[in-house]
Amino acid sequence: MIIDGRALARDILAETKLRAEALVRRPKVVALVGSETPATKSYLKIKSARAADAGCDFEVRPYPSPYEDASAVIVQLPLAEGVDANAACDALPLEKDADVLSAAARERFEKGEGGALLPPVVGAVKKVLEVGGVEVVGKRAVVVGRGFLVGAPVATWLKQQGAEVSVVTKETADLFEALSAADIIVSGAGVPNLITPDVLKQEVVLIDAATSESNGIIAGDADPACSEKCALFTPVPGGIGPIAVACLFENAVTLAERQTGGFSF
Repeated sequence: MIIDGRALARDILAETKLRAEALVRRPKVVALVGSETPATKSYLKIKSARAADAGCDFEVRPYPSPYEDASAVIVQLPLAEGVDANAACDALPLEKDADVLSAAARERFEKGEGGALLPPVVGAVKKVLEVGGVEVVGKRAVVVGRGFLVGAPVATWLKQQGAEVSVVTKETADLFEALSAADIIVSGAGVPNLITPDVLKQEVVLIDAATSESNGIIAGDADPACSEKCALFTPVPGGIGPIAVACLFENAVTLAERQTGGFSF
């Protein structure tokens, strides 16, 4: 099965919009921006469009700016040179941190506390596995990359679900041996064509959560030909990326609901 991430994202956003429309006030998501690169502008344009699909208002403000009026706040990385991105993210109040970037929000997630939000990429991986009917408990999972946005949180979540998890990097000596034994692979290394069909076992679940550029073309870690050996495969582009953005706004609406419903964070 090749996952159509755009279609799944549309479904998530449609459900999220219904929840947003049931609120007394339309949720407002504020993006704090400190570095307006072409890539940043592109990401913000996409997020603005998806916010509307989710029934949210979306506003871009320079970092730092006040955001008391916002239901949710995101720090659009990277920030300007010399700005401590960790400090900027950690300053986000728990009740407004839709991206789960602050230390407080990440700690709640890592401890598996009730009510903890999932980081958007983790939410996307969860939804893909649900759509594919993939049972995680007892499976051998390999996560490629240790990054803060993909590798680390995905590995944590898979362990929470009962998988046997190994975290490897592109430099790991036995990388291909680990991949060949995996039942589930989630890759976020950012190395085009790092994973090829010959290192995969038949019917593996391969979730490509990486985005990089190869000869001017957006690419993931997995050679597209890998899909022929996979029970479930997410392409790049059009796979995890759109779903993660949808999960971001799903989180934002959840925070807006909690703010109006008296939920204790």
